[in-house]
Amino acid sequence: MKLIRAAVLTALAISCFTSSSWAALDIGEKAPDFSAPAALAGTQFRYSLAESLAKGPVVLYFFPAAFTVGCSAEAHAFAEATDKFAALGASVIGVSTDDIETQLKFSMQACQGKFPVASDAGKTVIRSYDAAMMIMPDYANRVSYVIGPDHSVLYSYQSLNPSKHVEKTLGALRDWEKTKAAK
Repeated sequence: MKLIRAAVLTALAISCFTSSSWAALDIGEKAPDFSAPAALAGTQFRYSLAESLAKGPVVLYFFPAAFTVGCSAEAHAFAEATDKFAALGASVIGVSTDDIETQLKFSMQACQGKFPVASDAGKTVIRSYDAAMMIMPDYANRVSYVIGPDHSVLYSYQSLNPSKHVEKTLGALRDWEKTKAAK
């Protein structure tokens, strides 16, 4: 397991110099619907994007591997901002290729029981969002989407640096709220 984590960290470092800064789905494009096994506060359930979008916008973020330094930091940042997302009517879901047993633990620890993380061990969701890491396709790239209740992509942000994903997606939600209010 330590060897795999080391390989992932090495790949992430290399990817910083080789990955594109553009997310796979364009603004306005319809986000692919999916359901997947997920964990929230250590409890397993079936997550449905369509059900979540019926309640409001969704921030869908992909991350390479649970319990790596960057992914844990990013999950912690999303957990700390949960109330800010909720105030904007949005929910958050993280997705990686980690198995559900790993996600059960990650949901309690790094996510602090504040938002769900889904297991996409078969990589079907990652493929549908073209979110596989280019040099290590068994892992998700670090990409975040803001998806509107009408299933359209409102915003996307791709960066292997986990520090700005929360800030950028919150900003996109605020901008969307302003646009919606102006209509």
